[in-house]
Amino acid sequence: MPPNITPAATNRRRGARTGLSLPSGPRARRPWHAWHPLLILASLLALVGLGVVPAPVSAATASKPLPNILLIVMDDIGIDQWQLFGYGGTTPAAMPNITAIAKAGIKFHNLWSMPACSNGRATLFTGRYPFRTHVYTALGNNDLANFMVSPNELTVPKLLKQRGYKSAMFGKFHLGIQSNDPYGYGMVRALGWDYFYGWLDATGDPSSIDQTAGGVSPPGTWSCGFVRDSNHGGADTGACYASDNTCSVMTKTGTEAPGRVCRDAGGIFDPNQPCNNPAPSYINFATLSGHYVSPLVINNEDGSIVQVPSTDIRARTFRGTVPVDAAIDWINQQPKDQPWMVSLDFATAHTPIMQPPIELLPPTEADTSNLDCSNSIAQRVLTNQMEEALDAEVGRLLVATGLASRGQNGQLIYHPRLTNTVIVMVTDNGSLGSVVKAPFDGSRSKSTVYQTGVWCPGIVAGPQVKQPGRQVNAMVNIADLYQLFGELAGIDVHNIVPQTIDAQPILPYLINPAHPSIRKTNYTEIGTNLHANGEINGPCQYNTTTCTQIAPSKSVCEDNSGIWWGQGATDPSTAGIPADGLKLCCDVAVWQANHAQTISTEIYPLEAFALRNSLYKLVINSYESYDATSNSCVPTTTREFYQINEKVPVPKLDTADADLLATGSPLTRMQQNNYDALSAQLTKLWASQPACPGDLNLDEIVNYLDVADWDLYQGLSLGLSSWADVNLDGLTDSADLAIILQNFGSCPAGQGAEALAARLRPWSAASR
Repeated sequence: MPPNITPAATNRRRGARTGLSLPSGPRARRPWHAWHPLLILASLLALVGLGVVPAPVSAATASKPLPNILLIVMDDIGIDQWQLFGYGGTTPAAMPNITAIAKAGIKFHNLWSMPACSNGRATLFTGRYPFRTHVYTALGNNDLANFMVSPNELTVPKLLKQRGYKSAMFGKFHLGIQSNDPYGYGMVRALGWDYFYGWLDATGDPSSIDQTAGGVSPPGTWSCGFVRDSNHGGADTGACYASDNTCSVMTKTGTEAPGRVCRDAGGIFDPNQPCNNPAPSYINFATLSGHYVSPLVINNEDGSIVQVPSTDIRARTFRGTVPVDAAIDWINQQPKDQPWMVSLDFATAHTPIMQPPIELLPPTEADTSNLDCSNSIAQRVLTNQMEEALDAEVGRLLVATGLASRGQNGQLIYHPRLTNTVIVMVTDNGSLGSVVKAPFDGSRSKSTVYQTGVWCPGIVAGPQVKQPGRQVNAMVNIADLYQLFGELAGIDVHNIVPQTIDAQPILPYLINPAHPSIRKTNYTEIGTNLHANGEINGPCQYNTTTCTQIAPSKSVCEDNSGIWWGQGATDPSTAGIPADGLKLCCDVAVWQANHAQTISTEIYPLEAFALRNSLYKLVINSYESYDATSNSCVPTTTREFYQINEKVPVPKLDTADADLLATGSPLTRMQQNNYDALSAQLTKLWASQPACPGDLNLDEIVNYLDVADWDLYQGLSLGLSSWADVNLDGLTDSADLAIILQNFGSCPAGQGAEALAARLRPWSAASR
């Protein structure tokens, strides 16, 4: 077996390649042994550098000033939410600023994303579908690095850097989790961003709400994380402690609970108590709390990393505000001749659903201080308010950076032609089921490939847009934004990017109002990110009979009003299950049948795929279903076929009663032709990604460069999880190097569809 070798040259290459300060000292060193000839050549190639050749541009493009790009990524806001797109239900949120942006640009009314946070964002920033990036669903802290975005992907900031752009990300990341990412808290910079100011939460999303309200009450007391007023079991006066050891007495003067006012200012409210110095020992500034106490991390442009403590006011400010403050500062510091790209990633509207600061809401909004954040009806009201708070912060950003101004009545005045900035707005996935607006289907929403789960709002505004205020009905995928960014910078992404790109053009729709539809089909998928040795997320039960394995942890499950059946389960209904929890949702159903409980028969698929054309949609779901006759789990793959459209106000959706294959009647000739065509196109799409074990640098061939990458990642990870863990056992070791060497010369002959089939249901074998 070839020895583990870390030549000094490779260590130097690590720093040059990532711009990070890398581990040093005894733990970072590995012993020198006899040289293996393959590793000698790999190390020599590493010295040459593995950068992408700068993108060629035409003389016409080179002579024009490059546009700045402001990308606003929203979280869990499907097209069902907004009246702007013709929907929004009977109580739509007021979104005046985003509406003004859309009227000055164009709306993409038929845009698909992916069904979950991480795979939607990974597709956006790489232009590649999940079966290529291996980011299949929302990341959690047990997922292997293999299922996070690889540093060898040519991400949007890396792409634009070839044309001189500076890039920054503010807010939510969720393309990696530091527990298994070898770059740890530096992973954002490792993916190409020059600067990052945001959150690298343990689960990728906001933490659970601290229901002790900062230690002043027993656990479970305050569902929204602050003390309510006296009419609702709380107090109208008390001590408001700030994290800088100051304190002031706060008394209710209006309708808003003083506990909320104190919390919104970053403090902790001690009800019915005077200020004391020192503060009582139970006052707790350490515990994270939803959207208000967050693990803020900064990746500076010099490569240094700052973890902001929870006592810092920046870590104790509403998540919809902090990234906007930082983005304003960064944008306003950029020289006028420096093109920039900002990704502003809101977590607002993601669970846990909470009251936003009242100053971000319209003055006509009712005070919601005394709502119960665990109540499903209250969550619908609060989701509207979170969206309205997002709208307010988007408007503030544009005004503070000079991209817009305010009129006499406070309305946003935005003229894109007076700027050199393109604004792009998109959502990572559809709405959470419990807050879906009619007539959309809450049972087929986020985390599913059905329309309510993947059909999202899209807006583009900028000086390039001809005839602003119009709507584009052509199919668009979130992957296509990757090509738009390349088009704006004068880069032919399909020519310059070494990997297969799934993005298709968007710029023609901006400059030509009459441009016909470019996409003939649209694709989406969700799958299963693996833990070491084939383990996956535990089961989470919702609404008595529904079970899913999307939630990456017990806290995320419970934040979404679910019952956790995995390791550490504490709900009374789970009493007596094995100490390490149940593995699959169908195992939950078997347990419930054996213990006279209501059976969770509605099991979400662990793998799901959808492909559509202009009229029809093919859906494939794969999971282990519960068979009541044998009281056992049965591997199941289903095919469904729907006719859909995007009519306003009532679109034709892929609801359970609309499956054309389940009617009992044969398909018409037209239906059969479309079904056959979509089936063939889906097989062809999967086959475009050959299986290639050991291809670490993603050039679709296994050679010395992959050995160099194994050496790099083995050192960075200290032998733990990395993209070089080819056998997915959670270790980067000689067994993985052996697989790389065995596959030298070319990729194995297996095709993409075969590789996908081999990847399906690894959870089945591991769970039995």
